[in-house]
Amino acid sequence: MEQGRIVKVAGPLVIAEGLTQSRMYDLVRVGAEGLMGEIIEMRGTRCSIQVYEETEGLGPGDPVESTGAPLSVELGPGMLGAVYDGVQRPLDALEALAGAFLARGVTAPGLSRDATWVFHATVAAGDIVEGGDVIGIVQENEVITHRIMVPPRVSGTVEDIASGTYTVEQPVGHVRTAAGSLADLLLMQKWPVRVPRPYRGKLSVDEPLVTGTRVIDTFFPLMKGGVACIPGPFGAGKTVTQHQIAKWSNAEVVIFIGCGERGNEMTDVLMEFPELIDPYSGEPLLKRTVLVANTSNMPVAAREASVYTGITMAEYFRDMGYNVVLQADSTSRWAEAMREISGRLEEMPGDEGYPAYLGTKLAAFYERAGKVATLGGPLPEGSVSVEEAAADKAVGGIAGAGGHESVADRKRIGSVSVVGSVSPPGGDLSEPVVQNTLRVVKVFWALQDTLAFQRHFPAIDWLTSYSLYLDKIKPYWVDNVGTEFRPRRDRCMEILQRESELAEIARLVGVDALSPEEQILMETAKSIREDFMQQNAFRDDDQFTSLAKQDHLLKTILLFHEKALEAHAEGAPLKRIFTAPVRERISRAKYLEEDQMSTFDEIGSDIETQLVGEGIEAGDAR
Repeated sequence: MEQGRIVKVAGPLVIAEGLTQSRMYDLVRVGAEGLMGEIIEMRGTRCSIQVYEETEGLGPGDPVESTGAPLSVELGPGMLGAVYDGVQRPLDALEALAGAFLARGVTAPGLSRDATWVFHATVAAGDIVEGGDVIGIVQENEVITHRIMVPPRVSGTVEDIASGTYTVEQPVGHVRTAAGSLADLLLMQKWPVRVPRPYRGKLSVDEPLVTGTRVIDTFFPLMKGGVACIPGPFGAGKTVTQHQIAKWSNAEVVIFIGCGERGNEMTDVLMEFPELIDPYSGEPLLKRTVLVANTSNMPVAAREASVYTGITMAEYFRDMGYNVVLQADSTSRWAEAMREISGRLEEMPGDEGYPAYLGTKLAAFYERAGKVATLGGPLPEGSVSVEEAAADKAVGGIAGAGGHESVADRKRIGSVSVVGSVSPPGGDLSEPVVQNTLRVVKVFWALQDTLAFQRHFPAIDWLTSYSLYLDKIKPYWVDNVGTEFRPRRDRCMEILQRESELAEIARLVGVDALSPEEQILMETAKSIREDFMQQNAFRDDDQFTSLAKQDHLLKTILLFHEKALEAHAEGAPLKRIFTAPVRERISRAKYLEEDQMSTFDEIGSDIETQLVGEGIEAGDAR
C-alpha cells in the first residue's frame, strides 16, 4: 500500500502528498486512527481527500495510506434489516465495538464474517455461466430469497459447486475462465459505489408503483423504474410521505437513505419499521428494507457517499430480478455537502454557491434508476421460494386488479424507482437543487406549507404537481382498474382547476354571486379535496387505498356532481342538494374496508334517490 503524508487540513478536506500511484476515488486511511477518506481531486503530486469522519486533531505530517481500491460496498446475504451509516458500516456492530457514542476510526465490515447461510446450488459442475447468472439461492428471511449471482465481470465453466452452509467469505464453488484461471464464487460481491452496475438493456416502464396514497396513485402516478421528486418547506410532510411510500409501495425491496436529515426522523423509522407488518407478506416491514442512516449530526462528507451506497445496493437487488424503491431524504443535504467540499477545494461556485457540476451529479444519480433486462439468463427452476410466491400473490391482490407479474414469470427483469425529497430554504421552488432535479425527474409532487397549515395531508399541491407517466400508465389502468379510471381522473383535475379560478371570484364577492352550476362545481371540488385527496397516515383504515377502491371513490364523487346538476335542472334547491344525508356517506366512504366495495353501489343508489327524487319533490314544494 502506498504511503503519503498530510500537508493541509480544512474541515473534512485533507490535502496530502506522496500518493503518486493512487487514482481518483481511491479509498485512503488518514492519520494514526486510520480515518476513512476518498480521493476527490489530484493536482500534480498532491491529492485532495474528503474524510468521512471528524478531522479534529489531524495535522501536517500525519500519515496517509492508500488502499489502492475505490470506495466499495459489500453485497450479499445479511443486508436486509440492517442499519448502515453512509459508507456501509453496520451501526449495530459499531455500537458493540465502541458503545452508543462512536469513536473515530472504528470500522466493521458491511456483512458479518461470522454469520452462516444455507446455500442451495442451482447449477452444476460443467455448466457454462456468465456475469449475472444465478448460481444458487439463500433464503435470507421469510420475505426475500437472496439470489447468488456470478459477478458481472466473470464468465466461464463451473469447475465445482456444492450446496451447504457457508459464510460470505467461503467459496461455494469456482469458475474456470476463458484465460484458464480459477475465479472464486462467493455469497458476497464487492462493487465500487460510483460505478453503475451493468445490465443488458433498459426497458420502457409499464407498471405503476402503487403506494396506496390516493393523490399519488390517481393524479400523479409513479412507475416502477421511474424517478420522482418531493420538494417542500419544513413541516410540509416530505418525510411522512417518504415513509408512507416505503411502507406501502408494491416494490419487493426498499432502500431508505436518511441523508443529512434530523436524527429524530431517522429514529422514527428505526422504531416504527420493526413494528410495522408488511401488507404483502405479513412479516415485519424491516425484513424487506435496508436503512442507510447518515443524519445531520454525522460527518458532512459521508452524506455525499450515502446516496451512492444506497443506489448501489438497490442495483444489486434489481439485478436479482426484484423491483426496488429507493428513498433519498433529502438530496438538498447531499447538495449542501457538495457545496461545502467544493468551497474547500476553491472551485468556481455556481448558482447560490453550489458547484457548477451540481446538475450533472444529480442527473447521474437519478439516471441509475430504471427498469432493465438484467445480465444473465432467466431464473433457474425452483429459485423462487414458497414464501416469495405467496408474497407476490398478495401484492397483486392488494395493489388492485391482480396486475402484479409474478417473480417466476419476469425472466430477470428488475427495476429501481428513485424518490428524492428536496428541502429548499423557505420552500423556494426556484432554488438550484429543485430546478436541477426537475430537469431529470418525471414526477413532481410539490408540497405546500399552506396546505399543511390547513391540515390537508398529504400536502401535495394539485395545481403545480405533475406526472409525465400518464400516457405510459393508461394501458395498465385500462387492463387492471377500468376503462373509465383515466377519464374520471382527468374530469376531477378539470373540476379542481376550474375551482381555483372561481375561488378568487368567491373571495371577492362571495359564493352566492356564483351561478348554481358553479356552486355545485365548488362543492364537488371540495369533496374531491376532502373526501379523496386528504388521507390520514395514522389511521389503519385510511393509510392504504387500493386502485380499485380509488376508482370507486372517484366514481361516487362524480356521480354526486352529475346528479346534483340534474337535480338542480329539475328544480331542486341547492341547500337541499348540499345537505342531503348521502353527503355524510360519501365523506366516510374512504374508510370502508377493501372487502366492502358493494357499499359504493348502495351509496350510488342513495345519491340517485336523495338528489333526483327527494330533491325534485322539495323543489316542487317550494
